[in-house]
Amino acid sequence: MHITLLALGSRGDVQPYAVLGSGLKSARHQIRFITFESFAPLVAEIGLDFHPIPGDAQAVVAGGATNMLGLVRSFTNLAQGYARSLSDPHLGETDLIINQLPGGLYGFDLAEKYNLPMMLASVIPLARTDTMPLMGFPNLPLPGYNRMTYSIGEKVLWQMFRSVINEWRTQTLKLPPLPRNGYFDQLGTRKFPILNGFSEHVVLRPADWNEHIHITGYWFAEEKRWDPPKGLLGFLDAGKPPVFIGFGSMPVKNPRRTTEIILEALERSGQRGILHSGWGGLGEISLPDTVFKIDYAPYNWLFPRMSMIFHHGGSGTTAYALRSGVPSCVIPFVFDQFYWGQRIAKLGVGPTPIPFKKMTAKKLQQAIEGGTRTSEIRRRAAEIGKKVRSENGVRATINLIEILCRTLQ
Repeated sequence: MHITLLALGSRGDVQPYAVLGSGLKSARHQIRFITFESFAPLVAEIGLDFHPIPGDAQAVVAGGATNMLGLVRSFTNLAQGYARSLSDPHLGETDLIINQLPGGLYGFDLAEKYNLPMMLASVIPLARTDTMPLMGFPNLPLPGYNRMTYSIGEKVLWQMFRSVINEWRTQTLKLPPLPRNGYFDQLGTRKFPILNGFSEHVVLRPADWNEHIHITGYWFAEEKRWDPPKGLLGFLDAGKPPVFIGFGSMPVKNPRRTTEIILEALERSGQRGILHSGWGGLGEISLPDTVFKIDYAPYNWLFPRMSMIFHHGGSGTTAYALRSGVPSCVIPFVFDQFYWGQRIAKLGVGPTPIPFKKMTAKKLQQAIEGGTRTSEIRRRAAEIGKKVRSENGVRATINLIEILCRTLQ
């Protein structure tokens, strides 16, 4: 079967779909991966057919700063370019579209144009439910509020993209324009099922999700041999397990001051640290011998060697932190990161999240001490890690896709 994967975002957003694509290829399916052109090396590494979208994920994220509206605006500013890149007729030469874009954007239209089945795929819970509000909305104890947040979010998203997509539909795809309310009522149905790439041990399945909304387990890559730099190995061997601190793809306005806060918290708590520079450029000052800066290390190799993990709460980083069995704490910047931070605290595998804008050396010190010295947190983290490692989300998703495709034909 020929499958087209459509995924845009930061590396953390795109990586799980690359892993799923690699698994599908190993299962003898032919995969076309549509993503930003800056991810060409990632796609080449796993040997998938590549259809590039002009743009650089780091520039898009940096342009959106650290608020959700800014990120959405960064993507919508490029919306016409996405439509042009997705207008090539050869994209209709496929058997299935798996679409990561929120609300099924673009993929829904391609599926309609070429009479193809489409599945939505997500690594965060976005399907409508009464049990919690849509990501980005506060928790409020109001009747009907949770369900209403999805309607509001869908309307806002659709209004931001509607004119571009309807112009693309009518002028290029030769399809009728979509109505003011879009097509969101069709998502999460037999025609457009949803694949959620996270663990039921982490996100409890809402009772009101129907049988067309699936939870598969996380999409982790198969472990490969990685030879760490001698400096990193030497640092790890020189003392007790350090605390990892890094914010991945998040831009940091004042990396120097942020680094100083981190160093102060580590010193106060008496902990050694691994500082990940990330897209924010942390660690560009003189560091003590107790702190080692890295630009890259595979999380599946690094995290189990830590005493605690502090991260921005991206879905992929959260998954690897939970899988490691090590206590963690989220320093959220935007959107779903606040949700994952609360889930970690609710599961008892780490302290309460510290929003980046409110992070101080004292708060960070207290979280470090709470995560490294509380035996119950360490016990629960190890327990959740064992459960997550027992799942094979990629294999489960491949089996599900093959079954669903037979019912969609």
